[in-house]
Amino acid sequence: MTDTARTPQSPLRLSTVLLPYRRWHEGAREAWVRAEELGFHTGYTYDHLSWRVPFRDGPWFGAIPTLTAAATATERMRLGTLVTSPNFRHPVTLAKELLSLDDISGGRVTLGIGAGGTGFDATALAHSEQEPWSPRARADRFAEFVPLLDRLLSEDTVSYDGDFYSAGAAQNIPGCVQRPRLPFAVAATGPRGLKLAARHGQAWVTTGDPKIYETGTPEESVQAIRRQIEKLGAACAAIGRDVAELDKILLTGFTPDRGLPLESVDAFVDFAGTHRELGFTEIVLHWPIPDTAFAADQKVFEQIATEALAQLG
Repeated sequence: MTDTARTPQSPLRLSTVLLPYRRWHEGAREAWVRAEELGFHTGYTYDHLSWRVPFRDGPWFGAIPTLTAAATATERMRLGTLVTSPNFRHPVTLAKELLSLDDISGGRVTLGIGAGGTGFDATALAHSEQEPWSPRARADRFAEFVPLLDRLLSEDTVSYDGDFYSAGAAQNIPGCVQRPRLPFAVAATGPRGLKLAARHGQAWVTTGDPKIYETGTPEESVQAIRRQIEKLGAACAAIGRDVAELDKILLTGFTPDRGLPLESVDAFVDFAGTHRELGFTEIVLHWPIPDTAFAADQKVFEQIATEALAQLG
């Protein structure tokens, strides 16, 4: 396995999410190239069939093909999903795509993976009247999905017969460039997801506490995230693992102070410093998109990319 573990004293990394809403030759390629030029550690994209308004009825492209194209347009920046879920994925076919992407990128792929939600992804493969899976049903599938995907990316041949997924002598030769497999960044806040992160993850991902997104304060958000990290530590301790072995990734834009970190370099430095003290090793910013919740000044965004980490020391 490529060593992705970090100690709390390690330098903070800065990454970005580039949503797949533009044609590759009409601005998307240039953004990925620019992200690498700016020095971002990882360029992520969402793995959805579509996403919320205003993207729901507009262009939206697939994550794995987008990342494959990005792999050929970049040389150093890591690439990843943030996040993939069982809502429309099967471990056997996903493993083959990830193995191929890892090969094409020269071992630069991180799989961000989560249990999924109730949006378009949850019903697109079935009749329109289908009810999305409940949180418990998603957790049940996720609990089976992650260990099977772990095996599929680590072993040459896998057979499995579970409650939700099966594999019949599924082969993934020659395996990942990264050994024994590419790293998993597991998005989780509930007890079952945190156990999966502790056992299978090389990183843990959070967006904060959705319950206080609308009405909470930045201070309440910090306290909520601290509690999440404490629970992650308990899940690791339960299996004899040091929580410091896991990178801790904060996907910004979903906390009560969602717009503040991109207002200036100083604002970001304050935000990042607070969250580094909590133990985060990586902060992820959305690439600015005008007239959306991710609108921001592109010049300030690029200043943050090139100047902020030096101020943090």
